[in-house]
Amino acid sequence: MSSLDNLIDLYGNTSKHSNYQILSERLTNLIGPGSIDVTSRFERERFEYIRTRVSLAGMRVLDIGGNTGFFSFEALEAGAIAVHHFEGEPSHSAFVLEASDVLGYASKVEVTNAYYLFPESGNRRYDVTFLLNVLHHLGDDYGDKKISIDGAKDMMARQLRSMANSTHTLVFQLGFSWKGNRNLGLFENGTKAELIDFVTSASMGEFEIEHCGIPVKIGDKIVYSDLDDVNVIRNDSLGEFLNRPLFIMRAVS
Repeated sequence: MSSLDNLIDLYGNTSKHSNYQILSERLTNLIGPGSIDVTSRFERERFEYIRTRVSLAGMRVLDIGGNTGFFSFEALEAGAIAVHHFEGEPSHSAFVLEASDVLGYASKVEVTNAYYLFPESGNRRYDVTFLLNVLHHLGDDYGDKKISIDGAKDMMARQLRSMANSTHTLVFQLGFSWKGNRNLGLFENGTKAELIDFVTSASMGEFEIEHCGIPVKIGDKIVYSDLDDVNVIRNDSLGEFLNRPLFIMRAVS
C-alpha cells in the first residue's frame, strides 16, 4: 500500500471525530480532491483570520486536539519551524505522522498520541498554541466523566488560565454545548456575549484578548471579521458552529 493510500485509510477510520477536519491544502493536492469524504468546519476561513493577525514565521507551535493536522500543517506552510501535535485518537495521530513524512515535515512535527494534561506550570513553552474547540469536551473525550457541568466550567477556566504558563499566543475557540450535547448548554441563553464574557473573565490576569473573530456571511461566503456591535448578536441561521467566536490572546507575563 502506498503512503497516500494509507493516508486515505487512516483518515476514514471510525472515531467520534473522524472526517471532522479538512486536509491542509498541499495534502489535498497530493491525495487528490474528491479522494476522501471531508466535512468542512470552516478551517480555511478560520486560518485566514488567524494568519493575518498572528505571525507564524519562525514560531514553535503547539496544536492541542489537532485531529488530522490541518492547523499544524498550515502553520508549517506559513513558516513555523516546529509543531507539537497532541491528539488522543490513535488513528488521527497515525495519520499526522504519515502525512508529516509525505509532506517532508517529519523533522519538524512531533506527535503525541495523548490528551493534553493542561499543567498548572508547563515545562515547555511555545510561541503559538492552537486550542480550538477542545475544552467543551471535558468530562467526555477527556477528564473526569463524573464531573458536574458547573465543575466542568470551573475546570475549563483553570485549564484556559494554565496555558499562560506554556505559550505566548493562544488561539482559542469554545463551543456552546457541553460534551457536544445541545441539551447541556454551557451558558443560560447561549449567546455570543455570554461566551465572550466567560472567556474574558476566565483569562483575566493571564491573557489579554487581542482579537475576537466572528463568522459572518457575505454573499455565499463565510468570512471571520473582528467583533462589533452587529456581529456579536447570535445568528441561528448560520448554525451553532458559526456562532463560536475565535479568540487570539496574548499571555500577560
